[in-house]
Parts: sequence; structure tokens; C-alpha cells
Amino acid sequence: MPLSRTLYEPSTEHDACGFGFVCDLAGRATHGIVADALTVLSNLEHRGASGSERNTGDGAGILLAVPHAFLGAATARAGLSLPEAGFGVASLFLPRDEPSRDAVCRSFQTTLAAEGLALIGWRDVPTDARGLGETAIVSMPVMRHAFIARPTGLGRGEDADLAFDRRLYIARRLVEKAVQRSALPGRGEFYVPSMSCRTVVYKGMLSASQLLTFYPDLLDGRLASAVALVHSRFSTNTFPSWARAHPYRYVSHNGEINTLRGNVNWMFARQSAMRSSVFGDDLPKVLPAVDVDGSDTAILDNVLELLHLAGRSLAHAMAMLVPEPWSRDEAMRPARRAFYQYHSCLMEPWDGPASLAFTDGVRIGATLDRNGLRPGRYYVTRDGRVVMASEAGVLDVPPGDVVAKGRLQPGHMFLVDTAAGRIVTDDEVKDHLAQAQPYERWVADAMVRLEDLPEPASVIGPDHETVLRRQEVFGYSAEDVKLMIGPMATTAADPVGSMGNDAPLAVLSDRPQLLYDYFAQLFAQVTNPPVDAIREEIVMATERSIGPEDNLLEPGPSAAHQVSIPAPVLSNRELELIRGLDGGPASHGFRTVTLPILFKVGENGAGLRRAVEDLRRQASEAIAEGCSQIILSDRGHTETDAPIPALLAVSAVHHHLGGRAPAGFLGPRCHDLRR
Repeated sequence: MPLSRTLYEPSTEHDACGFGFVCDLAGRATHGIVADALTVLSNLEHRGASGSERNTGDGAGILLAVPHAFLGAATARAGLSLPEAGFGVASLFLPRDEPSRDAVCRSFQTTLAAEGLALIGWRDVPTDARGLGETAIVSMPVMRHAFIARPTGLGRGEDADLAFDRRLYIARRLVEKAVQRSALPGRGEFYVPSMSCRTVVYKGMLSASQLLTFYPDLLDGRLASAVALVHSRFSTNTFPSWARAHPYRYVSHNGEINTLRGNVNWMFARQSAMRSSVFGDDLPKVLPAVDVDGSDTAILDNVLELLHLAGRSLAHAMAMLVPEPWSRDEAMRPARRAFYQYHSCLMEPWDGPASLAFTDGVRIGATLDRNGLRPGRYYVTRDGRVVMASEAGVLDVPPGDVVAKGRLQPGHMFLVDTAAGRIVTDDEVKDHLAQAQPYERWVADAMVRLEDLPEPASVIGPDHETVLRRQEVFGYSAEDVKLMIGPMATTAADPVGSMGNDAPLAVLSDRPQLLYDYFAQLFAQVTNPPVDAIREEIVMATERSIGPEDNLLEPGPSAAHQVSIPAPVLSNRELELIRGLDGGPASHGFRTVTLPILFKVGENGAGLRRAVEDLRRQASEAIAEGCSQIILSDRGHTETDAPIPALLAVSAVHHHLGGRAPAGFLGPRCHDLRR
């Protein structure tokens, strides 16, 4: 992967791809399901891409339920005996450098032993690199399967499989972190596509057609699965790699997550509040759960994996990550609305034009973004096959064999439960999730609406005498007032102007610039055609809630104890309602403190730095004293006391309170500061 130099920045990468899956409704594992999925993948070749080398693809792969019989027969020829009681299989990308590879394998085995897991043995995964491009070959890792014995006393069944996968996950995260911290020359080539007792992944920096020949396992008639998820990658403005090919451990994705930076920031910030009864004291071993070097899909897969292994079903976790539009849907059942409102207190949406397929090896499905900006179509055949893909026509099915077909609707979920032998409708999935906990009661009892707070004793009104001075202090120009603020105030609409901004970049300008001018808006949801915010207001939610976040990993009524506000922009009255929270009964236990953000002008940059450090310290002290909301106020500025730019003040406190995250992934979400 290229380093971050000049105009290239890895954190801005996105991709657009094609996915599909085939499954047997009754859960019958056959090679026919695998063969059909590979046909689907071949027919999605145009969804993938290659660079200047036509024989180096952007990525292709397949995710299967673990084929126990096939792997047992394949390893028996090498004298390895896999237990009938079951086993876990790790699909590993290992360094090409032999000393590094041996060191990684030793670390892997040592970590397993330390976690009470026994390594049964290794298998070199057969590969055929003929026909691959030079770039793919020179970066190709060594592929191996590692087989891990099922712990005695764990039992059988889905709950036992989940518990086994949880222990494998802990071991994998420990190995990943150990390798990352090492000085091994080949540590960047180490990657674990899958490590599970339920699923296994075959993937690489390949084109769709190359996947069939690169892994001879996939053409073996004994390789059988009841589910098969495939993906063809088109990395529109990214650099492909072996690790970035899909599927990931649970997910394949067509689209992009536009809110990724904020999502990642908050995952790091909320780690300190995470607790899990199923992970127990092992939870710190898997944190941080997010690998910021991964793509947007890989990071979403990281979070999905954590939520699922902490106890939520895949459908539940997906509904949290990619919720349907709920706040303005008048037809939505109250219980379902309460489900989404409750979870909005725990996690923000992972938003963007996205169609996401997911599976745990038994259940397989897909969900679509709230705007419906990526396609998803499905067929159900008479012989019990279900075929879904990012477009129609991926598998030749005679019309007479089709018993049902349709398309994935915006915000909806399509789920096949092979254990139950049926398709679970979106309404059934969401209603079941909504009834799993008393979300309606939790929200009704704990959430406080802004309008229910006591009226403020006074509200700051307009101060006409100081308007000009304040405009000068905060950097308004005559052009801003005449062309922007004036028309907006008189017409209640944005003024019409030409597209584009030909002003020089702040960093290149020879004139003093406001701090804000050095930054640009990061979020831009790609829509075609453009979304009309008025006609399609159902998908344009502005409601927010403020207050401390609770434990993300386990539900409880305290998570809904927040103040609901109708929009992130507050009026003076609404701000005073929040400022008046004093911790008493009328304030429902909430307490607000106002901290000034001023610095001594005469002390120049040193004074500004000192004021920011003091502000951080005061924020920490306020939190320690039980404050749940902090208001940063730049009122009261004088000739000697100037306001710290609000962007700098908010982000400084946000980063200080929110914990540590890798450089380049921090950015303020200004509507609240959480404990």
C-alpha cells in the first residue's frame, strides 16, 4: 500500500462493488450451492475492476459455511485427523519472508495455548497463481489453514458455536495486536480473513474469474455448503490489496460509508464504558475492536463482529448500524420506533449509499441504506434455492422455477434462516427485535424531551448595539452580511449563487484567515438523483439526544436517559433550558456547567494555548463532579479577552474527554460531549 504522501490520503478511500449470495432454504449443504455462487460471481465480473494490468483484479472472494467433511478428507491425506466433534478453522495470510512467517506462526500457536485452545495442525491452502498479474503475484501472501480443537465441555449447538467463535475472536485479536507491535519485516502482510467454527473465507487480489482457478478447493465436488456469499470489488479510488478483498468475516458491501470518520471516532470514545458479561475480563483483549487500516467495509465488519459476539444477533446488530428512517415515519409501529430511538442513544448510524450482505453461516441476508441508493434483487426457486445479488440476471433460472422474486426496499432487511428453513420478512425481523426488550417503557421512563424541562428564568435577547462589534470579532465581512445573511434573514432561504468557490485556499492565502476556513465539510452522501430534503423529509432526520452514553454491548434502561432535542441548532430559549439543568428532580438528574472560552489577547499564542489547556482541565473537573452537559460559551469577550474559535474549543474538549484514537480519525461532533 502506498504511504500517505502529497495528494494521496488512505483515509479518504471508498469503493463500489457487486455482491451476491446463494443459499439452500432448508440448510442442505451441497457443492451445487458453491458452484451457483461462483457462477453469480463470474456474472458480476463487470462490477469488479483491474488496474493497468488487466490480469490484476481489485479483489474477489467467497464466504462459506465451514465444510467439515471436505476439510477432514483434505487433511487426512497429509496425516492430519480433524475431530468429528467439530473444530475451528483460521484462514491466514502469512508473510512471504520465511523468518517472519515462522515467527507469526509461533506467536499464533503460543497465543492459542495461552487462551486454552489447542492447535490441531496446519494445512497449506492449494493455490494456482498462473495467469495472475505481476502486482498480484509480488504482493501475494502465503495462505494456510490452521485448525483449532473445540474446547472440551463446550457442547454443541448454536450457542456453543457462538461461544467457541468468541474464544477464537479473542485469540485472533491478541495475535493481530502482537504482530502489529512486533518489528517483523513482514508484519504488514499478516491478515486473518476468517477464524471461526462456522464460516471460512477464500479471497484475494483477484478478478472474479481468477478466483475459480486460484483456489482449487472451490472446484472440488466434495466442497459443500448451504450458504455462499460472493463479492467482486471495484475500488474506485482506492489501492487494492489481498486483505481488502471481500467478503470480510461477516459482511460484503456494495457502496460506501460516508460517515466513517465520525463512526470510528465514537467507537474509540465509547470503549471506556464498554462492559460485557459474556466477554468478562477478556474484553480488554479485543479492544480496540476497530482496525483503522481497513476499508470502510472492514471497519463496519469489525463493529458488527463485536456486537454479534457480545450477544446480539446479526440482524439486531445490522439494524443498529444501518437503521431505517424512523423518526418521521407516521406509519411505523410505536414499539419499532422505540427500538430505533433507544439504540440511537447508544450508536449513531453508519450512513451512506450501501447495500450490505451478511451471514454467520446459518442465517444469511442483506440490508439497504435508508435512501435505497444501492440495488438488491432476489429470486426464490421451487427447489429451495434463494439467490440475491446487486443486480438481476446473475444466475440463469428458468421462469417456471421461480416462485417469488423482488427487490430490497430502502431501509429494509432480507433474511434467510436456513436453520428454520424459511425467509423471515422485514416486518417479522423488526417486530421480533422491537419486542425483545421493553424499549417503549425504557424510552418513556428515561428519555427527557427538551420541551418538558422547566422554563428558564431568563432568555438572552438580541443586543442590537453590539452587533457590529460582534461581527468584527467573529470575522464577518460586509460581503457575508450583504450577500448571505441579509437574504437569508429576509427570505428564510439560502441565497442563489453560482456553483464552486474560487477563493484561495486558506493555507495558500497571504491574508489572515479564520480557523474555520482551513477546514471543509467531510460528509457528502452520494445520491443520484439528488435527494430533495423537503419532499423526502422522512429520510432527513434532525432529532438528536444529548447526555452520557451507556454501555454499548449490553442493553439496559439507563441507556435511554438522555435529553431529546429536535435539531442540532438550538434557539436561545432552548439553550437556556439546557443551561438550567442543575441536577435536581426537575432536571431529571441532568446537570449542566457553562465554561468560558476566552483567552488574553496580550498573551498571543502562548495565552491561547494556556487557555485551551485550562479549558480541558475545567471540563475534566466538571465531569468528575457529575456534570452531564458542558456548554462552551464565548460570550463576555472584551478588548482584552478574545474568544477561542469555537471549532478549536469544542474539538479540544471533545478529544480530551473522548479518549484516544489514531491520528487522522478525530473530528468533533458538535451537538454533544459525552462522558
